[in-house]
Amino acid sequence: QVQLVESGGGLVQAGGSLRLSCAASGLTFSNYGLGWFRQAPGKERECVAAISWSAGRTYYLDFVKGRFTISRDNGKNTVYLQMNSLKPEDTAVYYCAAEFLGRGQNRVNAYNYWGQGTQVTVSS
Repeated sequence: QVQLVESGGGLVQAGGSLRLSCAASGLTFSNYGLGWFRQAPGKERECVAAISWSAGRTYYLDFVKGRFTISRDNGKNTVYLQMNSLKPEDTAVYYCAAEFLGRGQNRVNAYNYWGQGTQVTVSS
């Protein structure tokens, strides 16, 4: 079965960096668009970054532009989210998701598979 497993979350001070990884199995990774979403307590899940199946298109939430970078390594079946200059407002559970032949879009309901999430906490 399809599995997406996130790692790399943790506690970091404001201004610091974290790199999230999401390892996928049970699917043909290169055929999937991938997204990183986050959900803070009491808030809706939102897409912070996404990358198309061909890696030719990316999406970033305005609030993270210039600070976060999404990338994929098809050889390792892994998608990454490099997060720099972190802010307390970035605190949330971060999820990766996969969409078959996805074009790197930000709609939650477009994605077929989801990971369990990893907590990111940014202290002020």
